[in-house]
Amino acid sequence: MSARLQKTDAIVAIYMLVAFIMFIVPLPAFMLDIFMAFNIAVGFTILFVCMFSKEVLDLSYFPTILLFTTIFRIAMNVSSTRLILTTGDSGNVVKTFGAFVGGGDLIVGTIVFIILIMVQFLVINKGSERVAEVTARFTLDAMPGKQMAIDADLNTGAIDDHEAKVRREKIQLESSFFGSMDGAVKYVKGDAVAGLLLTAINLIGGVAMGVLRGGLDIGAALDTYGILTIGDGLVSQIPSLLISLSTGILVTKGGKEADFGPAILKQLFGVPKVLYLVGATLAFLGIATDLNTILFVGMGMLFVVGGRMIAGSLEIAQIEHEVDSEEAAAEEIRQPENVNSLLQVDPIELEFGYGIIPLADVNQGGDLLDRVVMIRRQIALELGTVVPIIRLRDNIQLNPNQYIIKIKGIQVSEGEILFDHYMAMNPGYVEEEITGIPTFEPSFHLPATWITEGQRERAESLGYTVVDPPSIIATHLTEIIRQYIAELLTRQDVQNLVNNLKETNPSLVEELVPKLLGLGEVQKVLQNLLKESISIRDLLTIMETLADYAPTTRDTDILTEYVRQSLKRAISTKFFLSHEATSVVTLDPKVEQEIMGSVKQTETGAFLNIDPAKARAIIDSVGAELKKLENLGKAPIIITSPIVRIYFKRLTEDYYRDLVVVSYNEVESNVELQSVGMVTA
Repeated sequence: MSARLQKTDAIVAIYMLVAFIMFIVPLPAFMLDIFMAFNIAVGFTILFVCMFSKEVLDLSYFPTILLFTTIFRIAMNVSSTRLILTTGDSGNVVKTFGAFVGGGDLIVGTIVFIILIMVQFLVINKGSERVAEVTARFTLDAMPGKQMAIDADLNTGAIDDHEAKVRREKIQLESSFFGSMDGAVKYVKGDAVAGLLLTAINLIGGVAMGVLRGGLDIGAALDTYGILTIGDGLVSQIPSLLISLSTGILVTKGGKEADFGPAILKQLFGVPKVLYLVGATLAFLGIATDLNTILFVGMGMLFVVGGRMIAGSLEIAQIEHEVDSEEAAAEEIRQPENVNSLLQVDPIELEFGYGIIPLADVNQGGDLLDRVVMIRRQIALELGTVVPIIRLRDNIQLNPNQYIIKIKGIQVSEGEILFDHYMAMNPGYVEEEITGIPTFEPSFHLPATWITEGQRERAESLGYTVVDPPSIIATHLTEIIRQYIAELLTRQDVQNLVNNLKETNPSLVEELVPKLLGLGEVQKVLQNLLKESISIRDLLTIMETLADYAPTTRDTDILTEYVRQSLKRAISTKFFLSHEATSVVTLDPKVEQEIMGSVKQTETGAFLNIDPAKARAIIDSVGAELKKLENLGKAPIIITSPIVRIYFKRLTEDYYRDLVVVSYNEVESNVELQSVGMVTA
């Protein structure tokens, strides 16, 4: 592969080297003929490649190709000019073009050459330049919208991460391409001007050389050098015209079909009634005017016959399409049902009634899809894990303003909003009530009121917290994801996290996984942390701790406690105040002894086998102590000894989901705690 790359690089380098040699070194006429023939071949190659390329990015190096071919063509022009002025002979190709195209007549050749220059410079180059400029501007302007569309497709599950990456790269390449084309078209435009100037120099210089040094009269010199000049100009301008035409084709392509010839013919001559009208018009002109009757009536009949043939083919195609559709439908009915697609379960789904569709529709100004993107980013920063794709679907079976949230295909929560209304919530200190429709905030089940747009400003001035429907749904979805994020963390997710860490810390990963711990055991530790809202973003510290303690124990519960202790700075920052004492509840040592005495060790791990009456008493005491913290407006935090923490948490998690249980070893030394109660049995 490398040898092949070296050969292709050498070919391109030789191509450019030959161009610079032609600038400096005089070439014999036969070698110049070879280069001119090759230049014409390159021009036709570029033209046909542009015609049959599927999309513009198939020729992403076209601006560079334009530059190279332009330099080569100008160098060839300079070399032929040198030959014409020094020897009066520039080879077979130049003579043939000058004599054949102009019919051996200087005036005819000059007129043909001027027409060629005008067509290239004023029509093709100018149009291509304008199209490239406008396309570049619109491509750059459309980039943000295309990026948002990719994010929307990614969030709805229409594409995966790999496809989204490919599309983003394609957008970047397109913007770079059209930006380059906007400037590269000026190469061709400048080449046309340079060709015109070189032709004038050839003519003036050739006549001067013929008269002053060749001893020719002005008429003979003009005839001799004029034909050579026109031939030289045509030889260089025809490939230039081909490349200009190629540029125009590339920047004006409206579709991705490689063979656009059939598409053009179909669009022009694919409507029978148009052909009938054209045929009738031509026949009328042939009969009613002095135009050639046979020619116009005959051509009119051809159009009518062609229209009839196309109409017949369209009818046959319509019948075949209907038959194929019926056969496909019948075959679909006969085939056994393919249930594989029904077995897929989406990790997270948000389904909503048709009344909420405007919030998710970008075309109607909805930004719910953008908020879903922000949720995934927020969770990644907050907890250090990647949230799976969140699928958004409309469900006509729901009430218009209802939405439900599913985790692994099972509904876990729901809510209802009022479109064009706002939810006003009393933060606790606002005494004046506001009129509206009573409701409950779906995330935390706090009392709230639906108010109209006109009441929003007054509610905010009174101190109410006012949120719009998209924010309500986004907040609700975020809380549900936080609640179930541990369950959503799969082994593949853990493998991806480990792979990312391995790029910077390969020794650590190789030591730990799979020599000391399996991927599933690392997953269990990370799930334990996420279950209690502990971020796993500092994966390096977590893995270092596991590598330290895994040789002595493979109990994931114990390993989790070691990891929590190594993360005590993050835990203290998250749950405790730095500028004042934090109110907490402690655990009676007798209760701790009772819990530790009820722990049973098995081969699969430890579990708590406590007397139901004792458990009930502990739960009731926890409720009473947490009530004290609630009355003080403090967060529900209980401090325990390290060995008891995880078992106490499991005892209480089914009753108090938001309860924070922290061990003394997880608290930084500079944190000040204030006990306001003790859990007893």
